[in-house]
Amino acid sequence: MNANAAYLGLIEASSGSLCDSFDVHVIASILAMVMAEGHADEQGLSQGTGLAAAQLHALAEQLFPGNSGILAKSTSDSTVMVDDEEVALRDILCMYASGPAGLTPYLAAMIARRCKAPHHLWQDLGLRNRGELSRLMGRHFTTLAERNSGDMKWKKFLYRLVCRSEGFSLCVAPVCSDCDDFENCFGAEDGEAMLARVRNGFEASIA
Repeated sequence: MNANAAYLGLIEASSGSLCDSFDVHVIASILAMVMAEGHADEQGLSQGTGLAAAQLHALAEQLFPGNSGILAKSTSDSTVMVDDEEVALRDILCMYASGPAGLTPYLAAMIARRCKAPHHLWQDLGLRNRGELSRLMGRHFTTLAERNSGDMKWKKFLYRLVCRSEGFSLCVAPVCSDCDDFENCFGAEDGEAMLARVRNGFEASIA
């Protein structure tokens, strides 16, 4: 499915939703990113987002009431496999959840799943830039965002927390400033957005 068409279709279906417009934009971006990767059917959406079919249905009803069936081609349930690494990422995110209770658990699951993709996290979430990711984390995981006071890259930061909770460390440097690979964790997250957006009134409204 074309990414722009998927994104705009979701935004159109969000008419009438009581959810914050930025949250709608973020989740539509994630879903469009997954669809653009070729996960167009229900099982593929589960694999790409980390959400089971029932969760996708509930999310669609909440955010996209104009077409709550937009995320599913059938009513059959689909399960999603979550490994220990992903469970740990979810647990960290849920521990620091501060956003709307009806959305943040879904976002925790989707962020944990997208952390396993190969690019910068903001790119793998389909966002326009790293600033949108910072806004997302500050809104839904406020204390966690405050802990990342050094502005470490989010994938690095989340995996570091997971490793510490499991009793081992990602690196041996006593402090980040002493590390020879400092830029790997704190360097700029430049690059193009994975999804090209059509500029429209909705995007202007969330700026």
